[in-house]
Formats: sequence, C-alpha cells, structure tokens
Amino acid sequence: MTHVRPCRPGDRAAVEDICVRTAHEGGDSRPHYRDPAVFPATFALPYVVLEPDLAFVLDDGAGRAVGYILGAADTPRFVEAFRSEWLPSAAARHPEPTGPAATPDERIAQLLHHPERMLVPQVAAYPAHLHIDLLPAWQGQGHGRTLMRTLLTALRDKGVPAVHLSMVTANTPARAFYDRLGFHEIDVPDPGPVTYLGRTTGDPDRL
Repeated sequence: MTHVRPCRPGDRAAVEDICVRTAHEGGDSRPHYRDPAVFPATFALPYVVLEPDLAFVLDDGAGRAVGYILGAADTPRFVEAFRSEWLPSAAARHPEPTGPAATPDERIAQLLHHPERMLVPQVAAYPAHLHIDLLPAWQGQGHGRTLMRTLLTALRDKGVPAVHLSMVTANTPARAFYDRLGFHEIDVPDPGPVTYLGRTTGDPDRL
C-alpha cells in the first residue's frame, strides 16, 4: 500500500530520477538537457542532505520512492548551508558558466551557483520553502495532497508560520494544484518565468 515516509539514504537515486523526469515544466527534462542531473543537484539533493528531517517520499508500497516533498524551514539559513556545504560537492560536475548562460544546462547551472537567488524580500514573511514532485503515473490520485499535509505538519511542529514556493508559470496544472491547497500568489516584481506562492502552515489536517 502506498504511504508517505521520511526519505532514507537509499532513496537518493529515486529522488534524482523523479526530479529529472518532472523538471521541464512538470515533464521529462531528458530530451531538453545534455546533463539533466543538474536539476536534482539544484532543486532536490541539497534538501535531502541539508534538511533531512523535512524530506519525505511517497513509497509505492514496495519500498520505491515515486514522489517527494522537500522543505527548508529557514530559507536564509538554508542558503548559507547550500553555499558552504552543498555547492562545493556539486560544482565540479556542473561548473558555473564563464559568461552569460548560453544553453539550457548553463541556465540551470547558474541557478545552482547562485543560491542567494532564493532570498526574495517579498517572501520574507514565509520563511520556509518547498519542492514537490510526483512521477506522472502517481499524479492526480491525492498523493500530492498527502505529501503537502505531511510537510506542513512538520513545519508547524517546528514553529514555522508560513511557507512559500516558486513554480514555472507555464506549468498550469501545478498552479491549479497549489490553488486547491490554499496557496495564494505573492507579488514579486520582475519574477521572470516563475510565480511565487505562499500559505500558512496552520490547519494542515484540513487539506
């Protein structure tokens, strides 16, 4: 039976795979990137390593992770740890572009090398942030809601009042999902291709 559980060290390869297969506007990034491993290096594995108590997976009932939700309780603190503890281990495989990013891979690598991009003043009242992804076969069945409830409860129990996320604006199914879960848009000037959303961590059991 499917269930949500804490992420384990043995889930790392599955977390990478889920991220790669959902990273391109919610779809598979492999046809679009030379080395799509840049996505989990930027948006998934740092959370598993740096905030393991806020990393949860959807288990298919046979021990395989088929979805995840990953959080950081304090975004400024996470950014510091990302730069000092995570980036040195990821930089060799995904070097920073020497000039303006010219390829899709370089654009994501630029995000990897600039974690300070997460420090957006307009979301300061939402100190935590998250990433959530499910393999396509497991979407639309309520699992995303269960994952979100799990993380919101964990954040609430830590005394974190609110959480934000950024999503590719073109991913309209994801926006509909977040709207249903009570997220609202946060006005951020010139956000580029993303939209910022936030909500309180209160009443996660009502999701």
